[in-house]
Amino acid sequence: MVKKAPTELSVEEKLQALYQLQLTLSAIDEKRALRGELPLEVQDLADELEGLKTRVEKIENEIKDFQGAITAKKADIAKAEAGIERYKKQLDDVKNNREYDTLTKEIEFQSLEVELCNKKIKEAIVRMDDKNKELEQTQALIEDRTQALAEKRNELDEIMQETRDEEEKLKAKARELEAKIEPRLLASFKRIRKSARNGLGITVVQRASCGGCFNKIPPQRQLDIKMHKKIIVCEYCGRIMIDPELAGIKVEEEAKPKPKRASRKKKTEDAE
Repeated sequence: MVKKAPTELSVEEKLQALYQLQLTLSAIDEKRALRGELPLEVQDLADELEGLKTRVEKIENEIKDFQGAITAKKADIAKAEAGIERYKKQLDDVKNNREYDTLTKEIEFQSLEVELCNKKIKEAIVRMDDKNKELEQTQALIEDRTQALAEKRNELDEIMQETRDEEEKLKAKARELEAKIEPRLLASFKRIRKSARNGLGITVVQRASCGGCFNKIPPQRQLDIKMHKKIIVCEYCGRIMIDPELAGIKVEEEAKPKPKRASRKKKTEDAE
């Protein structure tokens, strides 16, 4: 049997192929729905962990900077104290008041420098303690999030294992069906499906209404859908429409309302 090219298919065949593709894609959507929000939760936890690790690295660098600053200030203190000792020895050899005043001011200046360095060291120690506490809290949070991520990944892996084989089969079937549909029609179908909330690109007519948005379809348009002469889309939601018979769906005939009986009073009046 010669296989028809997508462009050689009749409108009926195109609609049937699209409807079968819709059923297959909807089945894939159902499999993915079983996973729920888990993939997003896993990704959010992974992103949060990366952020926390970056924060730890930043805090550790800040602690190193404080340690470096403390070491530098201690060196400045040692230098200033050495200068004080030197100036004190020079006081013993002063020859006039001018030299004495100069050395005294230098000693005073170096003493102030020691006080300032000690103050800076205390401030750095306080800041460093705060950063160490922040580091401990962040590391505890990383441990908690790592455990939560492992649990979520295990849960997701279990669900993936259950649905993976079936989903792969459905994907293969979807690819086969897509190959039967001409590219322009397939692109339109996918565009419609992407914009639809329920993922329906083609929908079955139900009770003279669109099966997607449930708006009433004018009689002439209903007739055009049943004739299968061209692809008809809903003028409200833009979905492609297919009649139930072509989709292979049996529609139960609506029960006709029973005629009302004339009331006894009405019959009496007619008899008179």
